[in-house]
Amino acid sequence: MIVDLSVPIHTGMPVYPGDPEVKVSPALTVGEEGVNVLGLHLGSQSGTHVDAPYHIDDALPDLDVLPLDRFMGRATIADVRGLPPRAPIGPDALAPALRPGLILLIATGWAAHWGTERYLAHPYLTPDAAALIVDSGVRTVAIDALSVDPTPMPETDSADPLPAHRVLCGAHAVIAENLRNLDVLLDARPVRPIEVSLLPIRIAGADGAPIRAVARL
Repeated sequence: MIVDLSVPIHTGMPVYPGDPEVKVSPALTVGEEGVNVLGLHLGSQSGTHVDAPYHIDDALPDLDVLPLDRFMGRATIADVRGLPPRAPIGPDALAPALRPGLILLIATGWAAHWGTERYLAHPYLTPDAAALIVDSGVRTVAIDALSVDPTPMPETDSADPLPAHRVLCGAHAVIAENLRNLDVLLDARPVRPIEVSLLPIRIAGADGAPIRAVARL
C-alpha cells in the first residue's frame, strides 16, 4: 500500500507568511504550440517540501551536499494529535517514537486545517524536543504542519526566532513540512516500520525544494 503524503501545488495555495505566492498557468498549449507545458512560479519552500540546513545559515550544507539517504528510508510516527492551537511539543511526546537512523514523522493532525487560517496556529517543537531528536540519532524529521517552529512567530525577547530549526539544522538534519495523511499511516497500525520517500527536486545550491512525499506500508 502506497500513501501520498503530499499536498498538490496550485495557484493561490497556502504559503508560509512572506514566501513567494504560487502561480501555475499554461505556458504552451496543444491548441497553439502543439504541446501542453505549464509555467511555474513558486518558492523553494512551497507545498510539501524539505529544508536543507542552509535554509537558516549560509555556512550549513545545501541540498546538493546532503546524502540521499537523508530523504528516504524506514520511519516511525509520533502521534501528538489532539493538542490545542500553538501548543508546544515537548521531548516526552516524541521519546517513544525515536529510533536512531530512522525518519521521524510527527502527526499533529493539523493537515486537516490546510487552506484555513487555523493552519497557522499549529503545534510546534520545543528546543528541548529538537535536541532530543538529534541526541537520539535521528537526522530526518517530517511534520504535518507549516513549520517545526511556531507560525507566525510570536512576540518574544528571544534572539532566535527559529530555535527548533536551529537545533536540527545545526546537526545537518533534514526537515520536511506540510505533510498530510499521516493519520492514514496511524490508522493502518503497521507492525513493521514504514518506508518513506521525501526526495526533493534537484535544485543546485538550494535551501530546500518541493517533494512528492510518499509512504509504503
